[in-house]
Amino acid sequence: MEKVKKYWYRYFIEYAGVTLGTFIMAIAINIFLEPNTIAPGGVTGLGIVLQKLTNGLVTVWATNLIVNIPLFIAGIMILGKSFGAKTLYGTFVLSFFLLIIPDKSATHDLLLSSVFGGVILGIGLGIVFKSGGTTGGTDLAGAIMNKFFPSLSTATHMMIVDLIVVASSGILNRRIDTALYSVIALYILVRVTDIILEGFSYEKAFFIISNEPEKIGRTILSELDRGVTILKGKGLYSGLEKDVLLCVVNRAQMAKVKEIISSVDKRAFIMITDMHEVLGEGFKEIETE
Repeated sequence: MEKVKKYWYRYFIEYAGVTLGTFIMAIAINIFLEPNTIAPGGVTGLGIVLQKLTNGLVTVWATNLIVNIPLFIAGIMILGKSFGAKTLYGTFVLSFFLLIIPDKSATHDLLLSSVFGGVILGIGLGIVFKSGGTTGGTDLAGAIMNKFFPSLSTATHMMIVDLIVVASSGILNRRIDTALYSVIALYILVRVTDIILEGFSYEKAFFIISNEPEKIGRTILSELDRGVTILKGKGLYSGLEKDVLLCVVNRAQMAKVKEIISSVDKRAFIMITDMHEVLGEGFKEIETE
């Protein structure tokens, strides 16, 4: 309780973020996706299919509650842990916005609807995740199914559920293009959600194997003011011990690092990988309560 009182503003910001995110999600569903029967997976996608199948008798907002609340209870009973108040809050708030926002199509072009619906839905979902919440759905269902069928991962179960929902939209409309547009929307929303969570600007990590590790490392230190770590390695074929340099830089410094390595040792072996988040000196500060 003391922690809640001390950091009340953080909780306010997080719940405000979940509220904003679910509002944006509801706009995407009611204005772009549902009117065109585009169902990009998830419980809301199932709701779109059921609403079309029952001629509006079973609505998307009602499906969201009917499916997610039992899933939430089952998750607590089967998995033995609480999924947090923000998950339950997100479920109710999303259903509320789905109820009050008119489901009137902004466009009847299926491609535009799937693209913009996927982008807007991904933005909303990303904001919800970034605020520490979820809206239940396939992630919770996947975790429960994994308990009974552990041979398949949670992500695999989630993908199976999403694909069933996507296929249902095409079967319902008797048009394969509806299912294909649903796949496009699903892909876009996943990618946009990742961008919201991880950001556009990825740092790059360099792993450098060279006969001149000290010289390369000191040049990077002096010219770019970036830290360099020496890792100990051993060639399996040659049996020789090698120093492996590890250095993380931003995208703007990539070309300069390559230039430095090439100027010192043209035969150096370089591996470059994306770093979605780097915390610490010279990068983003570690957030502490």
